[in-house]
Amino acid sequence: MKRKGLLASSPVGAAGFALLLALGGCTATPQQMAEAPATPAAPKPPAPGLPVLDKAVSACDNFFLHACGVWMKENPIPDDQSRWGNFQVLAERNMVLLREILDDAVAHPKPETAKIATFYAACMDEATVEQQGLAPLQPLLMRITAVTSLKQLGQLTGDLHDMGVPVLFSFSRMQKFSDAVQTIAVADQGGLGLPDRDFYFKTDAKSKEQRQAYIAHIARMFTLAGDTPEEAQRRAQAVMAFETRLADAAMTRVERRDPTKRDNPTTLAALAKQTPAIDWQAYIKAVGAPAFTDMNVGNPAFFKTLERTLRDVPLDDVKTYLRWQVLHSAAPWLPNTFAEENFDFYGRTLAGAKQQSPRWKRCVNATDGALGEDLGKYYVEKAFGPEHKARMLTMVADVQSAFQDRIGQLAWMGPETQAKAREKLANMPNKIGYPDKWRDYTTLEVKPGDLWGNVARADGFNKRYSLARIGKPRDPTEWGMSPPTVNAYYSPQQNNINFPAGILQPPFFDFAADDAYNYGAIGGVIGHEITHGFDDQGRKYAGDGNLANWWTEEDGKRFEEKAQCLVDQYSGFQAAEGVNLNGKQTLGENTADNGGLSIALAALKKHLGPRMEEKIGGLTAQQRAFYGWAHIWCAQERPEARRLQALTGVHSLPEFRVNGTLSNMPEFAEAFNCKPADPMVRGEKACKVW
Repeated sequence: MKRKGLLASSPVGAAGFALLLALGGCTATPQQMAEAPATPAAPKPPAPGLPVLDKAVSACDNFFLHACGVWMKENPIPDDQSRWGNFQVLAERNMVLLREILDDAVAHPKPETAKIATFYAACMDEATVEQQGLAPLQPLLMRITAVTSLKQLGQLTGDLHDMGVPVLFSFSRMQKFSDAVQTIAVADQGGLGLPDRDFYFKTDAKSKEQRQAYIAHIARMFTLAGDTPEEAQRRAQAVMAFETRLADAAMTRVERRDPTKRDNPTTLAALAKQTPAIDWQAYIKAVGAPAFTDMNVGNPAFFKTLERTLRDVPLDDVKTYLRWQVLHSAAPWLPNTFAEENFDFYGRTLAGAKQQSPRWKRCVNATDGALGEDLGKYYVEKAFGPEHKARMLTMVADVQSAFQDRIGQLAWMGPETQAKAREKLANMPNKIGYPDKWRDYTTLEVKPGDLWGNVARADGFNKRYSLARIGKPRDPTEWGMSPPTVNAYYSPQQNNINFPAGILQPPFFDFAADDAYNYGAIGGVIGHEITHGFDDQGRKYAGDGNLANWWTEEDGKRFEEKAQCLVDQYSGFQAAEGVNLNGKQTLGENTADNGGLSIALAALKKHLGPRMEEKIGGLTAQQRAFYGWAHIWCAQERPEARRLQALTGVHSLPEFRVNGTLSNMPEFAEAFNCKPADPMVRGEKACKVW
């Protein structure tokens, strides 16, 4: 399921880069569940409404520092984090609540909570993990060693994918580009250990240094697994060479932003003919997908290179690569020497975190990743009531209504395209909080004292649940995030907007705060997700989710011209020394930020009417809305994390999501009496698409 989130989502339960950015680093780890420290008190949510302002910084000079400067001083980055902002603070509060739920499930066994309790307890049982060592992986490692021909790779790759080990390529399901009601299989690029294909090729000093650190990390992991230092070094070089060949054929992140480049319908028979090194029938059976004929290939050139690579590279090197990917994926769930080595590269070297997260955090996140809806229903009971959902539905309706009004006010868009835009917006349902029907995890086997096995079986269970929809119509009730997730997303092929209960908490949605604050905060998020349906990618999908051009040629050109303004603006923002934001890579999110907040403000004006001028705390409703927007983005990052996000992320850094957006809005300059020459006023250079 392709989706566009408010933040980059990090799959819980996966090894390496994504996991470590999500979890950060560590404090002391308990040896047994019985030795685990008492659940700490949850961080206190901020007071309703406005942030504490830095009066020393003018709103017209730097609104981010004006609104967030005090917050940043009072909230230094914890050692186990590479970034720390209100997203992370809320995620931490949610995590503490989830831990309370899990601790209670362990202490008071019940049939209905048995799976989440057993999974969490096995994760927290560090003594058993240490005692088992590499034993849980040995059957798989021995199977890789026993491979004697490429013919065996099909089934082996399928089994590895079923366990969550992302070797060689990716395989999943998607909605058909030309008929989004239909669910089909998709094979795509994958198999890399570094965060992005460009990490293998960039020639700046930092990139070269990180590549050498990656090779050293691989060698240390092989050494921990029993290789001699000489063998480990040779094998690390072989892994790097193999992955570099795959990376060379991978599309860049900017290229993948164009869905037309990923629209390559074919058949399984045709793919099998092009890549005979992979036994696709054996693969499909192993990964648990139903039989199918039609499919999509996201990057055909990648599979041509994969075929050549498997034919050219010695089989022993292919096996070395597979062995590395198993160690890499399993590392967080292995003894501490492996987990710490994994963190040292992905968490410390790449992201700048200083310590690994406490074990309880890693285990809470792993349980959420494995049994998200089973755990999530207990979170919802405690954190999200029907009155919260009702108020959210009102705001969503208001923002959608304001977007309908805005379409008719666009001088650059002709009547024909406007009619299509209204049609798409009218066909954009929303999901609030949690699923109407919870998933059934009855067939997922969870065993005491079997952490790696539980993680692998959960990955397989969730993958097979997803693949089972191949050949079936799409399910509009399905969720792509668990209820406690602090994020939101738009699905272009479902054409719907989705807001998990996890983000519908202070400071994003503060039930005790006034409407102005909430329309600037969660209202801006609602507008952001709606606008994704009309950003540089979303606009290429029609209201039924099909990839189709519903724009006149003239209107399409005008859109591209207006979007280029945002590309140029955000490309000028420096993220770290020698690294600027990539305006093309972040265009969709920047379009959604700018359009979303503007629409949310229009919705607020319509909602309050003459009450817009009523002051609370000496501030007008418009001013409070702008503070609400800034407040949710209060954050700071370590230099390594800033660089990593600029190179790999589709989201701009928080200060640019605030200052970049507000400097384009004449309403902001008016609200704070800013002068034309002030830094927060772009004036004639202001960018505005929606």
